[in-house]
Amino acid sequence: MQQSAVPELAHTHTSPIQWVATATAIAGVVALSSVLQPDPARAAQPGPGAKPAAAVAAPDPAGVDFPIECGPVKAVVQKKASGDLDGDGRPETVAVVHCDAGMGTPPDGVYVVTQGADAEKPRVVATLVAPKARETVTDFAVRDGAVLATLLGYSGADVPSCCPDVKESAKWQWKNGAFVRSTPAGAQNV
Repeated sequence: MQQSAVPELAHTHTSPIQWVATATAIAGVVALSSVLQPDPARAAQPGPGAKPAAAVAAPDPAGVDFPIECGPVKAVVQKKASGDLDGDGRPETVAVVHCDAGMGTPPDGVYVVTQGADAEKPRVVATLVAPKARETVTDFAVRDGAVLATLLGYSGADVPSCCPDVKESAKWQWKNGAFVRSTPAGAQNV
């Protein structure tokens, strides 16, 4: 074994008193940090006595009187999705509704349902697709304050109801007090 040219230094060997001193120093730092706290955050905080905002449930479309004529059969909510469409902090529900026909493909209606804080039951506030347009909704979602749907329809009155020949993507967003329909970017009509 080769001898070191540097003599052994006393501080390279730890003694119990050094461990006690290190532990005492760390305990002092921890104790001091619990006493000294940073300034409170400057972000807007609710004042004293303010209640936290409660999550508002989306309106349930069950029992809503939809503007759809079904004769002796009843209207059925086929699909539904919820989200805040108008930016007021309260969610709306968008419902795809058609008549409960025994066979065939009944046309869909797409309705926006809302319920005010003081209202007893939800109500329809907008019709995005009327059943008289003879369209059927396939893909359907509410995302980022917009309603997205794929609609199957007919190029003319002579096309049989069994066989829609037009496929279209649609997007509705609340702008200036009304729902405005557009075609999503990248969508193609068939």
